[in-house]
Amino acid sequence: MKKTFKLDHPKIKAARIVDSIKHDIKKTLKKERSNKLPKDTKFWDFDCKLGVTEETAAAVPLSSLMSSIDELVQNKVSTVYVEMTAKAVATLDNKE
Repeated sequence: MKKTFKLDHPKIKAARIVDSIKHDIKKTLKKERSNKLPKDTKFWDFDCKLGVTEETAAAVPLSSLMSSIDELVQNKVSTVYVEMTAKAVATLDNKE
């Protein structure tokens, strides 16, 4: 998923737009995790980038993606860029 969300809308408050962004992210995660895993892999992991624009997006761990969106919104930005790429992972420490 690569998407730029605009936070300024004449009728919709920014808080509702942020809720919509988070819902879209959760929906994408659920969809990607339901895909069949390739052979010899255990789970899906995600590479995430977040920023105001695609050029300024920085890598963010999935566990802190939602809180990072909240931090961006508190800084009164007008757009939020989110990029998530799924990757299949065999194990966390490759000891199997």
